[in-house]
Amino acid sequence: QVQLVESGGGLVQPGGSLRLSCAASGFTLSQYAVAWFRQAPGKERERVSCIGSSALYTNYADSVKGRFTISRDNARNTVSLQMNSLKSEDTAKYYCAANQFCQPGLGYAYWGQGTLVTVSS
Repeated sequence: QVQLVESGGGLVQPGGSLRLSCAASGFTLSQYAVAWFRQAPGKERERVSCIGSSALYTNYADSVKGRFTISRDNARNTVSLQMNSLKSEDTAKYYCAANQFCQPGLGYAYWGQGTLVTVSS
């Protein structure tokens, strides 16, 4: 079966770092664009980053640009999100999603269950 599973979330202090991983099973993730979304309680889900299937294209939301880095490891069938200089406003549940392209909106073909990131002192 087709599945996406996020891991790496947890509690981190402001200014700290965390690395999230999105692992695919049942399909080849390298054939898809992969995006990271996040959703805080009471807020809309927003895309924070996306990487094209070739990995030559990357995109970052202005709020995370310069702090987050998206990458993929095709041998592991995974996509990672390295998060540095974390702020309290980064606190959210983070989801990965796969699609043909890094398209606007939430209409991605596959979604993981999410992993919680809490940035607090």
